[in-house]
Parts: sequence; structure tokens; C-alpha cells
Amino acid sequence: MRRLLAALAVLTSLPATARDLDVASAMQRIDAQFTQQYPQLDSLYQDLHSHPELGFAETRTAAALAAQMRALGFEVTEKVGQTGLVAIYRNGNGRMAMVRTELDGLPVEELTGLPYASRTRTTYNGADTATMHACGHDIHMAAWVGTARTLLAMKDRWHGTLMFVAQPAEERVRGAKAMLDDGMFRRFGKPDVGFALHTMPEADDEVLFRAGPMTSNGSGLEVRFEGRGGHGSDPSKTIDPVLMAARFVVDVQGVVSREKDPAAFGVVSIGVIQGGTAGNIIPDSVVVRGTVRSFSPAVHEKLFEGIRRTARATAEMSGAPPPSVTFAQGVNSVINDATLAARTGDVFTRAFGDKARLMTGGWSGAEDYSVFIEAGVPSLYFGIGIYDPATVADARAKGTELPANHSPHYAPVPKPTIHTGVRAMTLAVLDALQ
Repeated sequence: MRRLLAALAVLTSLPATARDLDVASAMQRIDAQFTQQYPQLDSLYQDLHSHPELGFAETRTAAALAAQMRALGFEVTEKVGQTGLVAIYRNGNGRMAMVRTELDGLPVEELTGLPYASRTRTTYNGADTATMHACGHDIHMAAWVGTARTLLAMKDRWHGTLMFVAQPAEERVRGAKAMLDDGMFRRFGKPDVGFALHTMPEADDEVLFRAGPMTSNGSGLEVRFEGRGGHGSDPSKTIDPVLMAARFVVDVQGVVSREKDPAAFGVVSIGVIQGGTAGNIIPDSVVVRGTVRSFSPAVHEKLFEGIRRTARATAEMSGAPPPSVTFAQGVNSVINDATLAARTGDVFTRAFGDKARLMTGGWSGAEDYSVFIEAGVPSLYFGIGIYDPATVADARAKGTELPANHSPHYAPVPKPTIHTGVRAMTLAVLDALQ
């Protein structure tokens, strides 16, 4: 962080003539373009919000974005990594800049009450479920299209190649790898620089960034407790896996609060407990699923070891067989490039003033954009807020929490949020392709 602050100090001390990007004039043109194109972006946003699709099933969503990009003159290739797409636009010699958006929604029933709320249902894990863009990917897509339109309207201000990537299955943290496994960089070239944004429950005029870890390491967790089923009225003849699951969910938090360094971020959260068919029947087995998050690989391994040990001890206390403990393939932290964070952060500061916030710590969410970084693309992944600033200020004054990502009440204010996304992303790309 000290290196980033030092780099920002050097950059902001340079005279205006030494800076490549004229931020003030760029902002004027970006804002003029946004005013002209917003009715189309709003229509696109509402359509995407109303029709979310889950990971690797985003056929309608991908087709909508492909049509938008083809109309702009991009060379579009669909079905990269199953349902992803890559759109290329060349504007003379220069570097290649990648701009990534996600396509997928979540298996969440929307409770926002919006007139364009999702009523879409699909099948997830074999069961019928509602779906919702509860993480803001619909905002990301609208800003992605808006940025593409704006950059093409400002072709006189940059040179090089745009690679606009629409990635599937981010929520399953598998889509980026699927695209690379499908030869994305071999087929279209490896970008010299990459950018991605994500909505956050902050004020919709704010841009948040930092060097170093921006998101957490993330892994899935599944524990299967095996018992001996029987009648609920006669539990002594059973080995109750429901009791084991309940004990484990509580006891595993001791690993976080008593074994992990309290100064290091680490989370174990349980989201699913499955087992049984009736209230008076003790089942043979129960499955517990959750997530493990940290910023440090060492902390991650500490949590893994503690989870295994707690699960084994829980089963042994009940005289049950050893449980199966598996960790689903996870993703590493998104690590922002320090030089790019300093350079783009300076642009954000000149454009947004004190609304460009240098984050002191990373975001606890996990994100598979890290796969692109690990493949050799120096990147900046940054955040934008979604709520009216007055609403945020009022919530903070009252000590209340606004709905955050993955909440069924997650409802960005579209126009200012998309505007901030288009402004920030366009400036970032313009600066990178000077």
C-alpha cells in the first residue's frame, strides 16, 4: 500500500502537460455520449435484469450482447468456453486492452418489487428455482456495452485493439478457466492489460480501487456425515447425523475465532444443510455445504485443516463413521497490478475527486477474474457503488445495512450506476491505449 501511495503522489505531482490523458475533455465527451445512448442502455439493462440465466446456460444473454457488439462493428465470436463471447475491435497499431463482464445470474428469488423484477425460473441442482441478477452482473453488462459504444465514438483518442470479453459462470468460478481452456488467448491474442468492474453496496457516484489483493481466495466446502437412521421417537437406536451437522456448524467457527490469526481475514460460512424427509424420521446421512474465504494461502490451509479436524471429531463424538470432507476447486485472490493501479487510480482521482476511494483492504467476495491475471494479464479490478448517496449517508447515520450482493433485495439505481461504470471503464481504457 505504501508503494501505491508513493506512486500516486508522484503521478499527481506531475504537470498536466506530462500526463497522457486529458481527463477533463475526455469526461465531457463521455458524458455527452452517455446522455445520447442511455435510453438504449436502460432498455438493455431492464431486459437483462428481467431474464437472468445461470452459469453455462446464458444463451439468451450472450446472444443479446453479441448482437449489440456486432452492430457496433466488433468481430464477435460466440460459444467461447461454452457460452462466453469475445468481441474484437482494431483501431491501428498499439496495445490490446481487455474489458471483461460476466453473464450469469444467481438461483435467488427476487424480492425488490421493481416493475422489471425477474420472474424467471429454471432448474438448479435438480430442483426448480427462481433466478435473479442479485450480484449486479446486469449492470456490468450494460456498462460494458456503454463503454464499447463510447470508445468507438472516441476513436480519435486512442489506438490499439479492444478485446471485450463476456464471461460465463463467474458465480460458479469456472467460466474464466473454461474460456482459457477453449484457447481464448491463443485464438485472439493475449491482452497487454485488463480491466473489470464490480458493483458494491456503496454510493453510486463512487469508484473504489486498490493495488494488491482485491478479492479473497475462495473454495467450496462439503461435509457428509454418515449415521444410522431410525424413528424420531427412539433416537437411542440411531446415530443422528442431523445432530452432528448442527454441532459441526457451530464448532467449526472456533477454527476462525480461536485458531486463525485475528488480524488475518478468514471466513467459513455454511449455506446448505440437506438431509431427511420427515420430521419424525432420523436420516442416515446429512450433507453440509459452505464456502471458505481468505486473502492468504497460509490462512486458507489453516482453515482447511481445522475444518477436517472438526468434522472428524464431531463424528467421533457420536460414534459415527469418519465423514467425507471435500473442498471444491476454488480461485485465488484477484491481485491488482501495482503500477496499473497507481496510473489508473490517478486518472480516477482527477476525474472523480474524493469520490475515487483508495480501499485499505480487499473485498471478501471471491472472483475468477484471477484466472486471467494468473495467465499473464496485468489488470485492475475495481468497484462502483449502486445506491443514491443520500440513501447511503442515511443508512450510515442510522447504523443500518443496505442490501448487499447476493441479497434478494439487491436493487441498483440504474442510471447513475451505469453512468459511473461507463465513465470509469472508458477512462481506464483510454489511458491504457494512449
